[in-house]
Amino acid sequence: MLVCDTCEAWTLFLSHVKSRISATAFGNWLAPIKAIESSSNEVVLEVPNIFVKEYLLSNYKKELISFFSADEDGNPAVTFVVVPQKNRPVAVSVPEKKTPAATDTTKTKLNSNYRFETFIEGSANQFVKSAAMGVASRPGMSYNPLFIHGGVGLGKTHILHSIGHYIQEHHKHLRVQCITTEAFINEIVDSLRNKSIERMKRFYRSDVDVLLVDDIQFLQNRLNFEEEFCNTFETLINQKKQIVITSDKPPSQLKLSERMIARMEWGLVAHVDVPELETRVAILQHKAEQRGLVIPSGVAFFIAEHIYNNVRQLEGAVNRLSAHCRLMDLKITEELVEKTLQEMLQQAPTQKISVEQILKYVAAVFQVSINDLKGTARTKEIALPRQVAMYLAWKWINESLQMLGVSFRKTHSTILHACKSIEKKIVEDETLRRQISMVERNIGS
Repeated sequence: MLVCDTCEAWTLFLSHVKSRISATAFGNWLAPIKAIESSSNEVVLEVPNIFVKEYLLSNYKKELISFFSADEDGNPAVTFVVVPQKNRPVAVSVPEKKTPAATDTTKTKLNSNYRFETFIEGSANQFVKSAAMGVASRPGMSYNPLFIHGGVGLGKTHILHSIGHYIQEHHKHLRVQCITTEAFINEIVDSLRNKSIERMKRFYRSDVDVLLVDDIQFLQNRLNFEEEFCNTFETLINQKKQIVITSDKPPSQLKLSERMIARMEWGLVAHVDVPELETRVAILQHKAEQRGLVIPSGVAFFIAEHIYNNVRQLEGAVNRLSAHCRLMDLKITEELVEKTLQEMLQQAPTQKISVEQILKYVAAVFQVSINDLKGTARTKEIALPRQVAMYLAWKWINESLQMLGVSFRKTHSTILHACKSIEKKIVEDETLRRQISMVERNIGS
């Protein structure tokens, strides 16, 4: 028999989680779970498939322990029983009589504002935009797959949707599918519940010519879903169909299988940098123009100097200024900006870090001279600290790879290679991690 306390605990757990996730995610993942039995030591949950079990344990382990206690190994005291939902009514989002091709129109939702024409280009994103336009012009023939990575709000999704729009307009015979990784996972779950997984596989592997996938990092630690995506990935690549993927990290830093990482590194890996000052000003003025707002040049530079993390923050600043000025009937001045955007402007750095400072700190920790770091010697004792300096400059200084290359008298590709090399080494080399940590403590002090 189900103990009443356990029943109430499960209800409380669902209420706790429901307010923190979307209705779609709750309906797909948590609503099908039922508490069917309990004892003083554990609770038994009925789940429709192993994916739901994996999702629950991966995302809500701490919450489960809070509501149902833990076992001797520190894991939630929960036992799972997999019972496929054979006789239960299932809400099907797409009627069975529709063909898989119907999914092509219902799932492809490209943002009409995200086009190449509206993408503000600067030295920090010039390479990525060029690669994206090459892919859009010759799908499946230029860079396949194209893997775009960078921080939050730097324009990855904008580029992804721009590729989709261009292909739809210039290659009308090609079928474009744009989807987030979370939506892809939810679609697998829905297909399992509806017993239509084979139809889904046929659609992605036969009826799609261009697959655009946003935020692949959400596939981490989900092995079953990763395997399904990897199989789809390989099938499309073998058919020379174009794949474009975005992520907040490069493939080597994602917690995915070696097989998956290798597949994503097959084509071109392109990094989106934080836009430099001039590009931020251009973006700011463009966003303001779209809202009928006139920002004086001096004020625009002031905002761009203090809001630098990503484009979304700049857009948020424009929205806040627009609302404030129209409601209060005020003109935009630097004083008004300081007052209205006070919380956002606090993120500005109190001290600008220079390449010279980084070289100084790296030289001290690695016991080499600054001249050696600036030189051309390729011995391990010099080459490694030099790569560390390039990596830290890329991490700490708000400049493009091209500008950093000028400071180091190297090409931007050399800077990028150094960054990737150090990112890989610090995963395995504890000594190097400590040395870099010492340098960063000096930089931040």
